Amino acid sequence: MLRGLTTVSFYADDVTAAVRWYAGLLGVEPYFTRSVEETLAYAEFRIGDDEDELGIVDRRFAPGPRRDEPAGAVVYWAVDDVEAAFGRLLALGATTYEKPVERGPGFVTASVVDPFGNVLGVMYNRHFLEVHDR
Repeated sequence: MLRGLTTVSFYADDVTAAVRWYAGLLGVEPYFTRSVEETLAYAEFRIGDDEDELGIVDRRFAPGPRRDEPAGAVVYWAVDDVEAAFGRLLALGATTYEKPVERGPGFVTASVVDPFGNVLGVMYNRHFLEVHDR
């Protein structure tokens, strides 16, 4: 039934500011943008080995009621060094959601709250590496 991840959507009140922050973090510009009433309302980045998609969406289009605290699923993005990625995210203005934790041999996770209220997870995952190093 589930064939793969298509797009992870993060929400922001100021999409332009969020796009600048994520472009700085990722080292790439969004490959697709859309404006509504002459204001940037959506931007999409392609990330990593599989070109997974990260969409930044104007919060007014978010489903459900607005929350003032981080909530929802934590999506973990593969990184080679969790401590380094976690430190870089904090240096860029994110705040700690969960410090790095070893979950077992070959599995380390951490997560932050980006400056726009979204939870961003990073993970060293040996299974991910096994699939991509084939």
